Amino acid sequence: MDSCYFAVTKPSSSSSSAILNFQGVSSVGVRSSQKSLRAAPSQLCWPLSRPNKKYQNFVYRRTSQNLSFKTFKGPILAEAGKQGWDLGRFIETLYFFNGPPSPAKFFESLIEKLTGPSPSTPVNSMDSSGITLVTGATGGVGRRVVDVLRNKRLPVRILVRNEEKARRMLGADVDLVVGDVTKSSTLLPEYFKGVTSVINAVSVIVGPKEGDTPDRAKYSQGIKFFEPEIKGDSPEMVEYIGMKNLINVVKENVGLCTGKLVFGYEGNSFKELPWGALDDVVMGGVSQSTFQIDLTGGENGGPTGLFKGVVTTANNGGFASIRTKNFFEPENLSAYDGLELRLKGDGRRYKLIVRISRDWDAVGYTLSFDSVEGWQSVRLPFSSLRPIFRARTVLDAPPFDPSQIMSLQLMFSKFESDGKLNPTFKEGPFELPVSCIRAYLKDTITPRFIHVSSAGVTRPERPGIDLSKQPPAVRLNKELGFILTFKLKGEDEIRESGIPYTIIRPCALTEEPAGADLIFDQGDNITGKISREEVARICVAALKSPYACDKTFEVKSVIPFSEPFTVDPENPPPEKDYNEYFKTLKDGITGKESLEKTPIPV
Repeated sequence: MDSCYFAVTKPSSSSSSAILNFQGVSSVGVRSSQKSLRAAPSQLCWPLSRPNKKYQNFVYRRTSQNLSFKTFKGPILAEAGKQGWDLGRFIETLYFFNGPPSPAKFFESLIEKLTGPSPSTPVNSMDSSGITLVTGATGGVGRRVVDVLRNKRLPVRILVRNEEKARRMLGADVDLVVGDVTKSSTLLPEYFKGVTSVINAVSVIVGPKEGDTPDRAKYSQGIKFFEPEIKGDSPEMVEYIGMKNLINVVKENVGLCTGKLVFGYEGNSFKELPWGALDDVVMGGVSQSTFQIDLTGGENGGPTGLFKGVVTTANNGGFASIRTKNFFEPENLSAYDGLELRLKGDGRRYKLIVRISRDWDAVGYTLSFDSVEGWQSVRLPFSSLRPIFRARTVLDAPPFDPSQIMSLQLMFSKFESDGKLNPTFKEGPFELPVSCIRAYLKDTITPRFIHVSSAGVTRPERPGIDLSKQPPAVRLNKELGFILTFKLKGEDEIRESGIPYTIIRPCALTEEPAGADLIFDQGDNITGKISREEVARICVAALKSPYACDKTFEVKSVIPFSEPFTVDPENPPPEKDYNEYFKTLKDGITGKESLEKTPIPV
């Protein structure tokens, strides 16, 4: 390791400036006036008590022939006033976090500290808008979904196999990526950046054996009117394998109902992060903290993380914190609304700091939170994070990007921001058990994955059903490669994924206009027809409705098959409030209940 010499000249009482010099020399030391102090780096995370099997210290060491590690054996004690600064701990802190802060920024912070804080100014909330991905966008329903989204001025991206066809159909300016759900290698991660919801209209292609008209008139009227066959990939590949591939690549972006564990213990899950102490030693103070795993200190006697230490205002200090090393890859939490901490409070006010840069001294997006005595969950919305640097709001900071989280920091400090003080601060020891940190979806949750399936998916295997009275797709399920069977398997993949979803099962699709009165039903029993345009509108409406979340339902028009439905362009029907339909839906009804054979009475 190249040696460094840190020369700090403390300003006199009449001075308003400070000088910080970094020079290469042959030893490590600190000079104050004419005296020189020498120290060897010691262990970064000091234990707060003698070794105890109850605790496991998280100590991440970096070996060097010029650095030796020593373990501090006694308790941490600190008193206000002037104390000797621990250079060894300062150096160890820098090397744990992979390098020192920028000298220029460090010098600026010293000047700012002497000249006083700037007044607080409100900061605009982050933009939480996202892109809706439409798959199967060149199909009968998919292209209409794109039109509805565009008419509502909502951001939309399409995933298609044929770029030329898509641009010809939807326009040269459409946001487009080329991929095939049946081939996972074509679903590149960058395709889904910014995507927060999906409308999946991908379906296996069914066409007439004897051919169709150029405008696909036979297909548009449904397989009731022609002898069908599968064109292209099999139902298993499209409806089942394709669904699995799509869910795997989008769930990171659209989120899970249960959230995402970022750190700690949750049920049988454990997620480790490389925490290290980052205390006011970096500013000349002597507060000290550590991070441990307490094997029995959790809410129900299980393990928990434990942030503890002693904080003092000696040497103008006043904070203790733990911070993670930079993540190897940015943590993408763009699907979620914030971070939730499960912790055992002590009545003090703490801070969470989130960074989206690899730089040591980058802006930290910060939010203070109050704790109460006992175990509690604290939710910290991303929209409430403020860009803070050296305890000052940065008005021109870039917006917080939850897809680029690089590190986390927990802090107990005398200082808030912009000159404010922590009203709960007091010197001395503190303990904050934190069992887990997880990303969450705020209530109420709305669907993130809308899937267009088909009525009839449970009927081919239903006991006692009269197939002669069923639609052609049900009667021809086997001949069509078990199309409905694999559609049902695809549905199950969605229901089991944990993604907030809506599964729409339209009856026979037609080219008629939208506007007819509708029937929503559950249990997979109805037959009839419905406009493709109507289905597209239902898909887009479901995105914003909590009543549609985690529901499976069938839908048809009240107009009989034998009667065409038309609309007077001069007097179109009023726009529907689909929420009124969604409100009638119940949880857990899929039609699979009828697949269970009735037990024979004993």
